[in-house]
Amino acid sequence: MTTAMTTAMTTTLVNGFSPSAMQSLGWALLHFMWQGTALAALAAAAMALCRRASTRYLLGVGALVLMLLSPLATFFFYSQQHSSVADTAKSSPLAAVWPTARDRGAASGSAQPSSFSRSSIAPSLDTLPWLVEAWLLGVAFFSLRSAGGFLLLERERRRQSIVVSPRVLEICSTLQDQLGLGRAIAYCECKWLQAPAVIGWFRPIVFLPATALTGLSEEQLELVIAHELAHIQRLDPFVNVFQVCVETLLFYHPAVWWLNKRIRAEREHCCDDTAVALCGNAVEYARALTLMEEWRSAPVFAMAVNRGPLTERIVRVLGLKTLGAGMRGIGLTGSILCLTAALVAGNALVEMSHPLSALPFALRQAAAQPAANSVSQSASRSTAAAKPSPAHPQSSEPSTTGASASSYIDAMKSAGLGDLTVDQLIALKIQDVTPEYVKGLHDQGLHPDAENLIAMKVQDITPEYVRELRASGLNPDQNQLIALKVQGVDGEYYRGLKEAGIQPDVETLIGMKVQGVTPEYVREVRAAGLMVTANQVIGLKVQDVTPAYLKGMHDLGVELRTDDVIGMKVQDVTPEYVHAIQALGLKPSASELIGLRVQDVTPEYIKALQSAGFKVDIGDIIGAKVQDVTPEFIERAKQHGFKDLTLQKLIQLRQLGILDSKADL
Repeated sequence: MTTAMTTAMTTTLVNGFSPSAMQSLGWALLHFMWQGTALAALAAAAMALCRRASTRYLLGVGALVLMLLSPLATFFFYSQQHSSVADTAKSSPLAAVWPTARDRGAASGSAQPSSFSRSSIAPSLDTLPWLVEAWLLGVAFFSLRSAGGFLLLERERRRQSIVVSPRVLEICSTLQDQLGLGRAIAYCECKWLQAPAVIGWFRPIVFLPATALTGLSEEQLELVIAHELAHIQRLDPFVNVFQVCVETLLFYHPAVWWLNKRIRAEREHCCDDTAVALCGNAVEYARALTLMEEWRSAPVFAMAVNRGPLTERIVRVLGLKTLGAGMRGIGLTGSILCLTAALVAGNALVEMSHPLSALPFALRQAAAQPAANSVSQSASRSTAAAKPSPAHPQSSEPSTTGASASSYIDAMKSAGLGDLTVDQLIALKIQDVTPEYVKGLHDQGLHPDAENLIAMKVQDITPEYVRELRASGLNPDQNQLIALKVQGVDGEYYRGLKEAGIQPDVETLIGMKVQGVTPEYVREVRAAGLMVTANQVIGLKVQDVTPAYLKGMHDLGVELRTDDVIGMKVQDVTPEYVHAIQALGLKPSASELIGLRVQDVTPEYIKALQSAGFKVDIGDIIGAKVQDVTPEFIERAKQHGFKDLTLQKLIQLRQLGILDSKADL
């Protein structure tokens, strides 16, 4: 039924076109083959030169707009040309014997006058209508496909969506305010998606599936929601609809699909950047992307956070280096070749598709003799140029490229790398992996394969770097070397830690560098009285324990142990807080200070207990606070005439509810 409907729509549209319009449209579709290739090549070259994802995205969208406009401009150009040619033909004395397209279609089997050449009119009058009909069939099919997709989204939205919980709504509203989005945005929980997505244009809806609400941490959920809100802020749903329309109209050109794929990938990169900039945790976002890749299931017409290549997005988010520089060089070279081929093909097609070529030679000669002469001269020049010139014979000298490639392969074999694939050789050469580099690593006892060689070269791991690390006492393997280099660990850093009294293993060393632990920090921590291990130093740094903090506690007489210091910092026990407690005549230990802070005991609370006549120790204070013995409760007990009240008795009165009013009961 769908096929019959599509065919009927196509037939109706074809019958509505005049023969000249069919020819103009056919030539426009043909010309777009080289125009689309040229625009895609230019876009690829420009995008390869840009570092920012937002710039590449704008270039891609701009190229897509030009792709849509180019066949329209070509259609109007040929429409005007055909009109002028038709006027010329009518004014010619030979017009009476020139058959129209309708006449030829009505008498397709009749003989034509011998003075007219059918070959000169075949491309425009016979082939082009079939081409237009095939194009209209494709447009009708993709239109129905797109409409069905949007209708399916709307149906699922109405049937299987509920409002999110107040806590999640609060997170969404906070992120919306941070992005400055004043639009009305709905947030719904659903079970038919596996990753958060945005659907809708003027009234967008952010869908949060149950898998994301239960499978992601709160921080990860904030990051992916920020990603979806970035789509709304950037008006990406509208651009996506435009992309679908262009894909529907120009479905037959692979460059359109390629460019749309690049635009969607760069759009995800832009939203990734916004999410990380807003929430500030690239590592958690990379973990969230990895989790959602396992849940991948999102409609193509929706803005989903798990859209796009996973590896490329994670590498970008974490700021790791890739083979992008070499690939950009290859992309530029390929773009130039495609652009050259497209322009050559376009030039040939322009000559073939000139409107005057649709007329027989006799009629063209009678109607426009100067134009015919010009075409004849141009053809003569083209024929002469096509003949090989004896003065410039083709060179028979052997190319040096093959010899260079062969010598590189032989040199790599002599360095111990044999049986390399073409892709591996290309990647090694792009990254400038030389036989000398391979031999230098071998001299250090390392024998990496092609993939590890590329990774080590990308990270600029030299034999000298390996030698320096080993001279300082480290003996890392290949993967550890890459991790050390990524984090900027060198021999000097490791020697400095050893001199400060810390001798970590490779994994711990990487963790110390990630947390910004320096030899100076270790020395200052030890000078403050803490004899710490490598893992303890990492814990102190994670909690932002500074030497000044340690000195402040030491000056107040607090006995310091590493675990207690970390606990105090976590509970926000400051030197000022300790000083205020000590001013009330108490000398709490580090563990007691943590207990006081956990129960939110303030100096004012202790002062109120003391003012009520109680001589309290730390244990009594914590017990009273836990049982909610407030100064108001103490005053209420005194009003009942109780005497000889101790803090323990007050706690019992509170536990039993003896002084509670009827309203409290």
